[in-house]
Amino acid sequence: MDNIIRIGSTLSTWWFLLLGLFFLLYIALDGADLGAGIFALFSRDEEERGAVMASMAGFWDGNETWLVVAGGVLFGAFPLVYGSAFNYLLFPLMLALWSIIARAVAFEFHVHAIGSKRFWGRAYAWGSLGAPLFAGMALGATLQGFPMSGSPVPHYDGSALTFLTPFTVWVGIAATVAAGLAGGLYLCARFEHGDPIHERARGWTTAFSYLALAAIVVTLVWSYAIFPWASAKWTGPHWWIWAGWLVVVLFFAFKAMSNHSLRRDFAALLWGEGIVVLGWAAMLATMYPYIVPGTWTIEGAGNPANSLAVFTLFMTGFVPVMIMYNWYQIWVFRGRLSKKAAYGAH
Repeated sequence: MDNIIRIGSTLSTWWFLLLGLFFLLYIALDGADLGAGIFALFSRDEEERGAVMASMAGFWDGNETWLVVAGGVLFGAFPLVYGSAFNYLLFPLMLALWSIIARAVAFEFHVHAIGSKRFWGRAYAWGSLGAPLFAGMALGATLQGFPMSGSPVPHYDGSALTFLTPFTVWVGIAATVAAGLAGGLYLCARFEHGDPIHERARGWTTAFSYLALAAIVVTLVWSYAIFPWASAKWTGPHWWIWAGWLVVVLFFAFKAMSNHSLRRDFAALLWGEGIVVLGWAAMLATMYPYIVPGTWTIEGAGNPANSLAVFTLFMTGFVPVMIMYNWYQIWVFRGRLSKKAAYGAH
């Protein structure tokens, strides 16, 4: 019996780590696409918006695959979290999903449209703004915990708007700012030096770098103030680890912006993505051993050991395959573009 419990705990932790990896890959890869879409919302003409869309035409759908995989893992490995999440987070997840759908449909219709090209360009841009905003609100609500009651089977105990608090709204705004910065770094790396989109993206990136730094500070201070499980770790016996982490994040931010100022665009993009990795890893480490703070532990929310064993056997092998094809997509379409050349394909 003890062996079964130990195996179940190990497999639950394994899938918690993989779930975190899948969400991280989605945030890091598609976050740049979404940020480029936010940039396109302020584009001066439809030609520029079409060029931004064309720059990611070869791999945006591959990037979004990670969100689908993460949802499948949540359903297969942590069904209690999956079931309660879609009650508690109905509105923000629904709005985020609609934004992603609008963006995907716009990609397909914009290239063929004639009279409605501006409409689909706007749909793409607004969808790119809505996805990080509402997904960020859902993340903030998750950090607050799910209101649950009932025994032996717990169920969601709240209204459709229970998720909505000043903190969740702020996390949505902060996620949008982060996406805007990632999009600017991506466009600088994607378009040729001197191209109008590249030059506008440089100024955009500089402005959003300061906004993102402010957003990180506000989020950390606010989280420390309202989440005892976070403050207990950050100022506990291992406080020096968290202080060191903050120093590393600041170093990555410095390297990203120094490379950006030197026009080493791809290096700046990689340093920027490193900040995303550090931030996401720190959030998971702070939450541990919870998958939903104050509501579900990793072990308590996981499927029984036998189900997780079968799930592990059939699903884990797909992970390296997916990573390879996603990397191959990005490698094939890695070249720089110009506004005119890109728009010609969109």
